[in-house]
Amino acid sequence: MLKVGANAPAFRLQSDEGKEIALKDFAGQRVLVFFLPKASTPG
Repeated sequence: MLKVGANAPAFRLQSDEGKEIALKDFAGQRVLVFFLPKASTPG
Protein backbone atom coordinates (compact mmCIF):
# COMPACT_ATOMS: atom_id res chain seq x y z
CA MET A 1 0.00 0.00 0.00
CA LEU A 2 1.35 3.41 -0.94
CA LYS A 3 1.18 6.24 1.54
CA VAL A 4 -0.09 9.69 0.60
CA GLY A 5 2.74 11.64 -1.01
CA ALA A 6 4.87 8.55 -1.72
CA ASN A 7 6.39 8.03 -5.15
CA ALA A 8 4.67 5.44 -7.30
CA PRO A 9 6.70 2.38 -8.30
CA ALA A 10 7.77 2.07 -11.95
CA PHE A 11 5.11 0.38 -14.07
CA ARG A 12 3.82 -0.06 -17.63
CA LEU A 13 0.17 -0.25 -18.66
CA GLN A 14 -1.79 -0.54 -21.86
CA SER A 15 -3.89 2.53 -22.64
CA ASP A 16 -7.48 2.41 -23.81
CA GLU A 17 -6.05 2.96 -27.31
CA GLY A 18 -3.89 -0.16 -27.05
CA LYS A 19 -0.59 1.75 -26.65
CA GLU A 20 1.92 0.78 -23.97
CA ILE A 21 2.60 3.62 -21.56
CA ALA A 22 5.24 3.70 -18.82
CA LEU A 23 5.19 5.98 -15.81
CA LYS A 24 8.70 7.13 -16.74
CA ASP A 25 7.23 8.60 -19.97
CA PHE A 26 5.81 11.37 -17.77
CA ALA A 27 8.94 12.17 -15.73
CA GLY A 28 8.77 15.69 -14.28
CA GLN A 29 5.00 15.96 -14.80
CA ARG A 30 2.07 15.47 -12.48
CA VAL A 31 0.20 12.27 -13.31
CA LEU A 32 -3.22 11.02 -12.29
CA VAL A 33 -3.71 7.28 -12.76
CA PHE A 34 -7.34 6.21 -12.84
CA PHE A 35 -8.23 2.51 -12.98
CA LEU A 36 -11.55 1.28 -14.35
CA PRO A 37 -12.74 -2.32 -14.30
CA LYS A 38 -12.93 -3.89 -17.74
CA ALA A 39 -16.45 -4.44 -19.08
CA SER A 40 -18.20 -7.56 -17.80
CA THR A 41 -15.75 -8.06 -14.92
CA PRO A 42 -16.44 -7.79 -11.19
CA GLY A 43 -15.35 -4.65 -9.43
